Amino acid sequence: MLAVIPQAAPFLTNMDTWEQTLGAGPLLGIALAAIAVILIAVIVFRLHAFLTLILVSLLTALATGIPLTDLVNVLVSSFGGTLGSVALLVALGAMLGKLVEASGGAKVLADAMIRTFGEKRAPLALGIASLIMGFPIFFDAGLVVMLPIVFAVGARLGGSVLLYGMPAAAAFSVMHVFLPPHPGPVGASALLGANMGLVMALGILVAIPTFYVTGVLWGRFVGKRYNIAVPKLFGSMDDEDLAKNPPSVATVIALMLLPVLLIFFNTGLSMAVKSEAISADSSVVQFLIMLGNTPVALLIAALVAMVVLGKKVAEDKVALEKVVDSALGPIASVVLITGAGGMFGGVLRASGIGDALSGAMENIGIPLILAAYLIAVALRLAQGSATVALLTTAALVTPGVESAVASGEMSALGVACIVLAASAGSVFASHVNDSGFWLVGRLMGMDVKTTLKVWTTQQAFESLMAFGIVLLVSLVA
Repeated sequence: MLAVIPQAAPFLTNMDTWEQTLGAGPLLGIALAAIAVILIAVIVFRLHAFLTLILVSLLTALATGIPLTDLVNVLVSSFGGTLGSVALLVALGAMLGKLVEASGGAKVLADAMIRTFGEKRAPLALGIASLIMGFPIFFDAGLVVMLPIVFAVGARLGGSVLLYGMPAAAAFSVMHVFLPPHPGPVGASALLGANMGLVMALGILVAIPTFYVTGVLWGRFVGKRYNIAVPKLFGSMDDEDLAKNPPSVATVIALMLLPVLLIFFNTGLSMAVKSEAISADSSVVQFLIMLGNTPVALLIAALVAMVVLGKKVAEDKVALEKVVDSALGPIASVVLITGAGGMFGGVLRASGIGDALSGAMENIGIPLILAAYLIAVALRLAQGSATVALLTTAALVTPGVESAVASGEMSALGVACIVLAASAGSVFASHVNDSGFWLVGRLMGMDVKTTLKVWTTQQAFESLMAFGIVLLVSLVA
């Protein structure tokens, strides 16, 4: 694959000058047809999702008129761009999870949580822990790091993995979408000139009840209806095969929090640099910021776990290497299918479907807060990426917001409401063009049909409830 890119690069000259000639209607029709083909191929004909996504991405690129000389590059770059952000996080997170699981750490922490919170409150406790972890850490990285504990609790208590996994996934989702310092709300706030403190306060007001209803309560609901066994993502080890001298609860918590603290430190330093409180020219500052980048933070955590837990996991270095290596096999399919999902979403973005749709909706004469929500919903459904949908929506409604603020019709709280309304729209109904859809479904052992029923519906509920809260606040803004 690496050899393909240099060969294709000299011919990639058309995308810079190419303009989409199809209108919003035909482009949206192509997108809907492509999604239908994916669902039929995977659900009805049981064609492997990886092959399906590549094939439909190719056909969609041809149908939308992407230049043939650039078509392969669009596919490969979209695939590679998604893998670049997902593969490292999932692989390093899986290694960390395997070490925690094989050392007996996951069992120790799961037992401690059950003793402390009780069996009935275990899903809520997992969700609250994920909320705390989700403040500085991205959705996909946080989910992978938390899953060993989720699976351990699920294995101890029994029942569907959805009962325990949905609260955690919903917690990471609401934190990623609604709260700074995550890139979507931060970027939208910057574009709209929103007060970051108000966005943070309103984001918390939105995130917590939305998490409880669409995470904890929804997890109970779907957990009763879909009895999905706890996946063996980190390997299958019986209790008697675990380390005889497991780590303490404090050690496991420290290892889990290490990447979170590094990322949080990175966020603080980055914000200090932007506010010019400290100099960006300092090599020490740049080095410390680098340590807190998510892949580096997970790498450090995995290496520390090897040192701290290594002797508990295996008697020698060769055996330890085999244990760590065994974490990669089960997640290979997850990574590849997620990358293919990113490829499909990338083709939709490159074809101009999102731009055409946003241009068509920009002139609809509806209240600004509803327009922000609906535009973000449309962009999310059309091209998959929540961050792209949010930032594009913010750019489109900026003139209207600036005009309303200048005339005194909109307060600072009103601007924050616009940011959160667009955020709510950007998370609506994750489906097959979103790499997160494939990540959640595969990590939790769901097929496509079940993922649509469970995760796509959860994301729709999360979006609608969050927008409802924002709308109520806007009435007094």
